[in-house]
Amino acid sequence: MKHILAEVITIGDEILYGQITDTNTQWISTELDKLGIRTVRKSSVGDDKERILEILQEAESRADIILITGGLGPTKDDITKNVLAQYFNSTLVIHEQALMEVTAYFKSKGKELTEINRSQAALPDTCTFISNKRGTAPGMWFEKNGKVFVSMPGVPHEMKGMMTDTILSKLQKHFETPVIYHKMIKTVGIGESFLATKIEQWEDNLPPHIKLAYLPTMGQVRLRLTATGTDLATLQADVEAQTTQLQSLVSDYIYGYDNDTLESVTSELLLKHRYTIAVAESCSVGYISYSLGSVAGCSQYFMGSIVAYSNEAKINLLDVNRNTLEKYGAVSEETVKEMAQQVRLKFNTSIGMASSGIAGPSGGSEDKPVGTVWIAYADGKQTVARRLQLGNDRDLNIKLTAVHVLNLLRQSIY
Repeated sequence: MKHILAEVITIGDEILYGQITDTNTQWISTELDKLGIRTVRKSSVGDDKERILEILQEAESRADIILITGGLGPTKDDITKNVLAQYFNSTLVIHEQALMEVTAYFKSKGKELTEINRSQAALPDTCTFISNKRGTAPGMWFEKNGKVFVSMPGVPHEMKGMMTDTILSKLQKHFETPVIYHKMIKTVGIGESFLATKIEQWEDNLPPHIKLAYLPTMGQVRLRLTATGTDLATLQADVEAQTTQLQSLVSDYIYGYDNDTLESVTSELLLKHRYTIAVAESCSVGYISYSLGSVAGCSQYFMGSIVAYSNEAKINLLDVNRNTLEKYGAVSEETVKEMAQQVRLKFNTSIGMASSGIAGPSGGSEDKPVGTVWIAYADGKQTVARRLQLGNDRDLNIKLTAVHVLNLLRQSIY
C-alpha cells in the first residue's frame, strides 16, 4: 500500500522571531498519524512572497498533502491568500457562503462588517471553501497534479476546529490511507546502547510491517513499535505478540506502556500494597517529593518529606548519627541508609527513601566527583542503597536522582 505523505507549513514572521510558540504542527501531525498519513517535514516561513512560493513548490515535490497555517488575517501583513492565488493561477473573488458567514459572525458580536473584514470573504476562484465556525478567516482546499493543499488560520482553536469539523474526514475520503498502530514500551534503568544490544536479535527479526524506534528521555528509554497495514485488529495482535517476546528479554527494565509514567506506576504499586512512604532529601532538594506528589490521590500514601541539606539538618531533623557523618561523610552509603531509616520512623510509614550527593557543578573530590549520588530504600525489613555516577549538570542530576529513586522504589516493592 502506498504511503500518503504530508508536509506542514507554518507562515508568519512572529514564529521565526520566536514571539509565539508553534503548537499547530505537533497537533496536526498527531491527527494525521491517526489516519495513517505520515508527516515527512515541518517547515516555517516568514511573511515573504518569494519564500512562500519557494516552499510551496518544494513541498509539492515531496508530499501528497500540504497543510498550511497562518497569514490569513485581514491586514496587509497577512499575504498567504494572495500568494496562494498566484501559485494556483487564481483570481480573488467574493465567495457568497464565506461572506454570509463572516457577516453573521460580526453580527453575533454586535458589530458591523467593515470593508477590511469583508475582504476575508475574497477567495481564490480555484479553491474549495472551508467553513470556519470559530473565526472569520475561511479555509481553502486546492488540488494540483494529484496533490492536495489546505490553507487554514494560524489561531490554534480555529485551525483545530476546521481540521476536526471538515478537513480530516475530507482527507480520509480523498486518499486511501493505511492503518497505523503504535505501542510505546517504557523502560528505565538501562541506557539506550545497552538496551539495543540486549534486544538486537529480536529487533532484527521483526516482521517487515512493524518498525522499532528508540526514544530516549531523561533516565529512560521509550521503545515505539509502529505497525502499518489494512486491519487494526490484526496489527494490534501482531504488536502484542512482539511485545510479549520483548518482555521475556528485558522485563526487569520495563515499567509500563503507552500513557504510563514512572510516577503513575509507583503510585499504583503503593496503593495496591497499601504502603505509605516518606522521603529524606539532600541533593535532590525536594524533587523526589514533587515527583511523588504530582499524581492525584498521593495523599493516600505520601506522608511527607524532610529536605535536610546541611549536616546539621541531617542530625537535628533526621537524627542521623554525627559519628556516621564525620566518619563516612554526607555522600555515603552509611549516611543515606540512616536517612531512609530515620525518615520512615519520623513519619511512621511503611517505606522511607533518601538521597544524598554532589549535584554540582562544583564540590566534588577525587573519590567523590561531581555527580556522585547515593540513594536508599528502607522498609523495616531491609535497607538497600545504590551509588549513582551522574554528570556535571546540576539541574539534570537533581531530576535524574528522582528517576532513580522512583525506580528503586518500583523494584523494591514489586
